[in-house]
Amino acid sequence: MDKQEHLKMIEQLSNANGPSGFEHEVVEVVKKYLPTKTTAMSDAMCNTIIRYQNKAQGNQPTLLLDAHLDAVGFIVQAVKPNGTIKFVPLGGWVPANVTAEKVRIKNRAGQWITGVVATKPPHFMTAEERQQPITFENLVIDVGSISAVETTEKLQIDTGCPIVPDVQWQYFADRDLMLGKAFDNRIGTAAVLAVIDELKDEQLAVDLVGALAAQEEVGCRGVKVTVRQIKPQIAICVEGCPADDTFTPAWLSQTGFKRGPMLRDMDTSFIATPKFQAFAVQQAESLGIPFTRAVRTGGGIDGSELLYYQGIPTICVGIPVRYEHTHYGMVAYQDFIKTVKLLKQIILKLDAATIAEF
Repeated sequence: MDKQEHLKMIEQLSNANGPSGFEHEVVEVVKKYLPTKTTAMSDAMCNTIIRYQNKAQGNQPTLLLDAHLDAVGFIVQAVKPNGTIKFVPLGGWVPANVTAEKVRIKNRAGQWITGVVATKPPHFMTAEERQQPITFENLVIDVGSISAVETTEKLQIDTGCPIVPDVQWQYFADRDLMLGKAFDNRIGTAAVLAVIDELKDEQLAVDLVGALAAQEEVGCRGVKVTVRQIKPQIAICVEGCPADDTFTPAWLSQTGFKRGPMLRDMDTSFIATPKFQAFAVQQAESLGIPFTRAVRTGGGIDGSELLYYQGIPTICVGIPVRYEHTHYGMVAYQDFIKTVKLLKQIILKLDAATIAEF
């Protein structure tokens, strides 16, 4: 793929509506961009496994290349008598980042209905109410109806309907900037597809399997399935990782916009395999690819399940995303393509003897 093909793929992945548990649209986009010389299958949970048809023969270690398909979203809990919608989050949201934003609700007929996240207008708030923190208990979605009957019967919206941000992807060439929703982790999904495509004419010393997992944002549920199906000997988790460079002191910033891929050493769920991490650093330095390393006091990734499965060597390679878990994320294309190049180099240099040393 060239840059324009990458951008088109990322646009369609970002625009696809796929909150945790409802990843079906994303799977359809993935199928459109399957690299040549691969086969793919999806299960009822939407976990999608892409098998690379390697030229080499023999018993080789299996490398699992993971990303997750889902993104944070919401789900309808109930409809109020006045027609507004009570909803709960799917994944980690801050309520203040949701107010006054547009959303789309998939109704029972499969149509996407636009609504607005609403609170009591300030005109009707007491001075005390204006100072209170925003909570999901105080938020509703207004789809313009005047009764529960209209919402549930005419608009066909009721308990269990999924909700996503109403956002369209954009690219600004003058700033090399992609703006859109769901970069956590559609940008990682795009990187997995792109690097497998890059390797289509290579003879590898590993059996490469792409595993696009469902429901990461609600507890890394899908990867529990994929890792047991594939039974890998080594794994790489590819993530859209939260950039910290706009609110963290420069000396502490560890996932910076336009600073290349991030190699995560630790978060609350995961510690990278030290020798595999050092190997990844060596590959980045050999190609002159800039990178950062990160030790995080929050967050969690599929890499935790990959590492815990039979103790296999695991690292996390991340693409910086500004303002994750909001309606609008920002990603630099240059960070995406440098991540793809690093992943390609790591995979090309792996073999059974090297993996045994990790």
